[in-house]
Amino acid sequence: MSLFVDDQQKAFDFYVGVLGFVPKTDIPLGEYRWLTVVSPDAVEGTELLLEPKDHPAARAFTAAIVADGIPYTSFGVDDVVAEHARLEGLGVRFTVPPTDMGTVTTAIFDDTCGNLIQIASLASV
Repeated sequence: MSLFVDDQQKAFDFYVGVLGFVPKTDIPLGEYRWLTVVSPDAVEGTELLLEPKDHPAARAFTAAIVADGIPYTSFGVDDVVAEHARLEGLGVRFTVPPTDMGTVTTAIFDDTCGNLIQIASLASV
């Protein structure tokens, strides 16, 4: 999965150092890198490509969805309230606090790299 980012190194530092992803691939490609991270629980699973937001269409797209408060993607977590508290303790800025939506609880944060990201967990039954 591609995630357009303002700065690849800043994104890498945030996704690995704050969110807890682990590095997967880092291949220099001139000015940029093929830079991916994965969940520590699924290192052979889906890779998140930290892709430079260099194309004008990518810049326009991400600016528009951020302006409308729409998250670029959503990550599943076991407990949104606990993850919100953990991330806030690390200085992550949330634009939407944990919100009970019936069958799921969600929250949205700023990834510091030009995106809003949602976390979600299923409600206890």
